[in-house]
Order: sequence, then structure tokens, then C-alpha cells
Amino acid sequence: MDRIAIISDIHGNLEALKTVLQDIKLRGIEKIYCLGDIVAKGCNSEECVKLIRENCEIVIRGNCDRNMSHVRDLSNETELERTRINWNQNRLSKESMDYLQNLPFCHEFYMSGSLVRMFHASPVKDNEVVINRDVCSKLYEMFLPSDKTETKNIADIVIFGHLHHGFLEKIYNKTLINVGSVGNSFDPIRDDKRDSSEMEVTQAFYVVIEGEIGSKEYKPFSYQFVRVPYDIDKELESNYDNLEIENYTFELKHGRYRDMKKINDNFERLGIDLNK
Repeated sequence: MDRIAIISDIHGNLEALKTVLQDIKLRGIEKIYCLGDIVAKGCNSEECVKLIRENCEIVIRGNCDRNMSHVRDLSNETELERTRINWNQNRLSKESMDYLQNLPFCHEFYMSGSLVRMFHASPVKDNEVVINRDVCSKLYEMFLPSDKTETKNIADIVIFGHLHHGFLEKIYNKTLINVGSVGNSFDPIRDDKRDSSEMEVTQAFYVVIEGEIGSKEYKPFSYQFVRVPYDIDKELESNYDNLEIENYTFELKHGRYRDMKKINDNFERLGIDLNK
């Protein structure tokens, strides 16, 4: 049986990434795939790119990787966004920026009879938000091919990142897996009176899949969601000059996204009232 550790959304969090890579090594897993967003938010993007290049067999480009590696005219951006992009790009070498810019959009393969397709956010866009509470038609679209996928086949299993919280959803005999985030995990539904400990979310998350790579014959196939505690204070100590240190600290310490209005707007789109 082959085992693959699938990681995503490191976001420059070097301490979380090193801890996860050590955990994967201790489990004896040799294949690691990364679903993107290696950079941005944390100060250690360059170091994280280096570790990903050294340890990952497959790496997919995320929206932040694209955004921070693409040299372009920023005159139409807000002053805050221009400052943010310039700050992040200045922390990356030209070699790393070229590497990020040339990463693939998608990767797919057969494993134990199922066609597995991986991308950062959706088969169409690297920044699309598709959550497990979306309507069935929207979830089904996650399995469909696009002009950016490797083949025009409909996938059996889709594995993606971008959302920073992991889940598994079954629909039409298909499996949709979000692997969560290594370096910037949060839960979208929060309530001070109902929440469990913040340690339930402020850890590094990834997924392990096990089966026979390349086999179109149905054989045993399993998924495992993994969470690993890491030293958040040590990570924050290395971010003394972080342009967004308040937001970064808030997200790492509390497992909440810095812009909860954006989260609430997504649920409002689905007709979900988080206050009930």
C-alpha cells in the first residue's frame, strides 16, 4: 500500500511546517503532496518554499503563491494591498518567485480504482470558495473537468485546500476532501458560548491517504485527518517585523479568520444564520 501525506496552506508559518514534516517522517510516510499557498501572512515564506521544494514530490500553486510571485502593475490596487504585496515579494528570492509562478494548477492520478484530482480551490479558479454546505449542484461541479485540469474525466475523489478548515463530504458516490491548513487553521462557525477549547483548531492539520497509486482496479483505500500541536509562540517570535503581526497573531492564537464578515457573507449566501 502507498501512503501520501497531503498538506496545504502553510502561509509562511515555518514552525508549523517543520513540525508537520517531522510528524510525517515519524509516521514513515515518504510521499508528500502540497496543495499550495506556501507563502504570505507569515514572515518565513522563503524558508517555507525551500522546505517544500526539498520535501514534496508534487506541489500545486495556490492563489497566494500566484499573487505574490507575479510582478505586475499595482496601480489599481489599494495602498494597503500594494504595501502587502510588495512586503511579501521582498521576502522572496527571484528563484522562489519563479518557482511559485511556474507551479501547476492541478494534479490527478488513479489510486485503488478511483480517479483522484487535486487543486487548490476549485477546478476553475484557485481562489473560489466552495464549502461543504453549498448546494449539491455546486459541490458536484468540484468533480467536473475544466480547461485547467489534466484530463476531461469526471473525478471520483477531489482533494483541495484554500478554506483552512478540513472536512469530508460524500455526494453521488464521490468524495470531496478538504485537508485543512498547516500554518493558518481556523474554523468558520464560532460562538463564544458553544466553542470547545481553541486548541481544537489552533494546530497544524493535514491528511494522509492510503491505497495503490496508479491502480485502476478497486482496492483498499483510506483517509486519515491528522492534527499536530506546534509552538505558536516560537513562530510569532520570528515574526517581530511582520507587517500584519496583529492579524497574524489573532489568527494563530484563536483559530479565527481576521475578516469574519467575509465568512458570514459566505454563509448568508447559502441562507445559513450562524446566530441561531
